[in-house]
Amino acid sequence: MSDESNNQSVPSSSPRIGDTRPAPQIGDTRPSQTSHPVPGTSSQGQGNRRRRGGRGRGGQGNQPRNPAPARTFDAPVEASAPDASSDSSANRNRPKRRRGNERRTRAQGRYLMCVHTTKEATHIATLEGRSMVEYTVAKAADETNQIDGNIYVGRIQNVLPGMELAFVDIGIPKNAVLYRGDISFDAEDVEGPTHNDKRIEEMIRAGQVVVCQVTKNAIGAKGARLTQEVSIPGRFAVLVPNSSTIGISKRLPDGERRRLRKIIDDVKPDRHGIIIRTAAEGVSAEDLARDVASLAEKWAAIEAEVAKSNQPRLVYRDLDLAVRVLREELNDDYRGVLIDDRDLYEKVLEYVLAVNPELADRIEYYDRSSEELPLFERYFVHEQLHRALDRKVFLPSGGSLIIERTEALTVIDVNTGKNVGTTNLEETVFRNNLEAAEEVARQLRLRDIGGIIVIDFIDMETKGNREAVASALRQALSRDKTRTQVFDISELGLVEMTRKRVNEGLLESVSSVCAVCDGRGFVVATGL
Repeated sequence: MSDESNNQSVPSSSPRIGDTRPAPQIGDTRPSQTSHPVPGTSSQGQGNRRRRGGRGRGGQGNQPRNPAPARTFDAPVEASAPDASSDSSANRNRPKRRRGNERRTRAQGRYLMCVHTTKEATHIATLEGRSMVEYTVAKAADETNQIDGNIYVGRIQNVLPGMELAFVDIGIPKNAVLYRGDISFDAEDVEGPTHNDKRIEEMIRAGQVVVCQVTKNAIGAKGARLTQEVSIPGRFAVLVPNSSTIGISKRLPDGERRRLRKIIDDVKPDRHGIIIRTAAEGVSAEDLARDVASLAEKWAAIEAEVAKSNQPRLVYRDLDLAVRVLREELNDDYRGVLIDDRDLYEKVLEYVLAVNPELADRIEYYDRSSEELPLFERYFVHEQLHRALDRKVFLPSGGSLIIERTEALTVIDVNTGKNVGTTNLEETVFRNNLEAAEEVARQLRLRDIGGIIVIDFIDMETKGNREAVASALRQALSRDKTRTQVFDISELGLVEMTRKRVNEGLLESVSSVCAVCDGRGFVVATGL
């Protein structure tokens, strides 16, 4: 990941998104910005010169409380972690109270996660070194937009054969969309030989009740996307109910894949398929079986809830976004997770103690009342967030990027700016484009830009230089967990690529459309 691209400070009058208390002006009392670590190197000690909130004060800030008793399923079923109190291994790995004369060794890792809560939303910033690489906003009690992963009982409203989709009422104001390729059906219920020959009106009909899961939140005027291929993720495995699916993560080494393949036959439940996740590397057969059994019990509770009523409604709610992010991401690469809300901290700690107790000491409570600065001010999140909303991004050598978003696609223009080089034009342009490739990958991930993306690199005469820039872009994008596809540089110096659109994007999540100009950013002269 490239260095922080803009060294200009943000004006002190700029708003601080997600902050509910006044804070000192940026740039007045904090130390000057230093250069950032080279990607892949250790980030030990950066941004951590002071003891973080709650730790080092007698050990009280990070002392885990007793886990809540096992939850009973109710309507709707809530996703929950396994009960830590029933797992003897979790109790053995529970963090111990640190005495005053004991020295605490800070965990190593390239990532730090800062979680800030307000009345309206939970803001999650992921830092690599001191540079922010991801920013996620989860709105509180949002039953219509933040529904990714939830399972519903839905009723087919109408089927559109010409579009090969159906609109489904799932109990929220806007109907969701079910495409033909996401429909699951029993072959005995329809006529014809194969699935591929079936038209959508032969698979489903208006008024039919279906069980479906949200795979993509509603974005703009588009409704949420559904699938009937329901899956329930756990820590080490994903349960695929009523399926014969068997899969193992491709990120695991071949030897580990062979070991897990031998275990699958013993832990796979009847009538259900399972997919082994990357987090299962090195996990024993007993731990994997326990995780799969917990998922099977959860699905049994969902089936019981579905049987109660055929009205469109929510029957299963996935974990809170903050906990879900940790379920997907937390590993040895994270040196810490700082949370400034006590209730959320206890919920996250309970989950980590149950599923990954060896990392529980990295979950820390950041006490707002005892710290000099708010969490996001302490780690310069606000400053980087405001820069992430600008259309212009500065490169370390003096070049710049201009990012323009349109309805159809996003265009990124690369400029040399103040970068005049030292040898010749081709070398200057090549080095500038390499810097731009790294920064483009970072900005796409940070701003959560999806869809079609066109990058206008500066023209290079040498074919080897063009291939090197395209390779650098692909390498930088490989760290992005969102699926991307990159094509070679065209004769016009353009790179066409796509990035899967999962959420609405950073700009939309922290802003609203201007009611005066309707988001165009122009003031039209009156009296014409």
